[in-house]
Amino acid sequence: MRSSWSDADLEFRREVRAFLAAELTPDLREATRRMTSVYAPPAIALEWQRRLQARGWLVPNWPIEHGGCGWSQVQSYIFTHECAAADAPPLSPMGLGMCGPVLLGHGTPEQKAHYLPRMLSGEDFWCQGYSETESGSDLASLRMKAVRHGDEFVCDGHKIWTTHGHAANMIFCLVRTAQLARPQQGITFLLIDMTTPGVTVQPIVSISGEHIQNLITFDAVRVPVANVVGAIDGGWTVAKYLMEFERGGSLYAPGIQVRLRRLSAHLADMEDAADLRRLAAAIAVDIEVMDALELQFMMQLSAGGAPGSMASVLKVLGTELSQRLTEVELVAAGLHAAAWQPHMACPGGPTPGFQAPADGKGCGTLYAAKAAAKYFNDRAGSIYAGTNEIQRNIVWSTMGRR
Repeated sequence: MRSSWSDADLEFRREVRAFLAAELTPDLREATRRMTSVYAPPAIALEWQRRLQARGWLVPNWPIEHGGCGWSQVQSYIFTHECAAADAPPLSPMGLGMCGPVLLGHGTPEQKAHYLPRMLSGEDFWCQGYSETESGSDLASLRMKAVRHGDEFVCDGHKIWTTHGHAANMIFCLVRTAQLARPQQGITFLLIDMTTPGVTVQPIVSISGEHIQNLITFDAVRVPVANVVGAIDGGWTVAKYLMEFERGGSLYAPGIQVRLRRLSAHLADMEDAADLRRLAAAIAVDIEVMDALELQFMMQLSAGGAPGSMASVLKVLGTELSQRLTEVELVAAGLHAAAWQPHMACPGGPTPGFQAPADGKGCGTLYAAKAAAKYFNDRAGSIYAGTNEIQRNIVWSTMGRR
């Protein structure tokens, strides 16, 4: 408990705990404990979304008129920590945490009226179309074309590493609408219905064995001009706005703290684990630092500040700290981590080619069964949402030269 919390904050924490105790079913908690990805399976995420929406706590940071709670940043901080401690599953961020804030900041009244309620209800499940085969960190080099024909754009090209694209019915894309002097110019932010003729989804199976990512191909896909968010050819401004939320829109420390507690309990039962305990202790110190930085960041936002370069700082620290933890978890799991047994865990998507044993049993503990898949999944943490090298450049360009 933080001594600076008011009586009202402590009462709010009791209210949150009571809600979580009532609404977090054993199945939801167990699925969260078994997760191997940063993403919950869509069915799990949507079930928890439905319960939060019924309580009015789904999008605390949205404006009240669009479903927000009007919470202080301290309340948001408390809520996030309590959800992590109670094993609440993460929500899919592409709609509620990325496209939603973009529409709130740059969308037309018609776009807000149509899309925001469908995001809240789960009727629309979103994915993100940014990266291409040769355009990842150098996003401005993207080539997917959108050529205007009257009131429509005709889109041709592809997007890759599209998380849960196989489950989504909507995608927000960056597309090339003009070739101008600078590559950042001539890019447009476009909303596309995944059921439109010409959209094809091909699975990409990760090294962990999970189908979470996808290759999306667009072949003469016709999209209304009304689906442009912001200005035509001005999508780079919208994209930068979105990426601040993608990189700094969630807290890393609460979830990592929960994982560290489970690791520490596992290490306590192990012999000859002194070196691993020292590594865990070092991680614990860095988690406390991360937690303090995230609280400071939330106070900055509550004062009206924008995420800015601090979002990049937190993205680097959070993803690399999580990767360090997976390394210790993998060693602690021992030889049992070598067995591929996704039926013992809760992968973020299907596991093609895996046949579970008829009796549903596995070898070793649940802790060991998920360690390798979590390790492999976390390798992507320093790449997605802009590589950590790119984030360090952003921090240097905005802070290091002062």
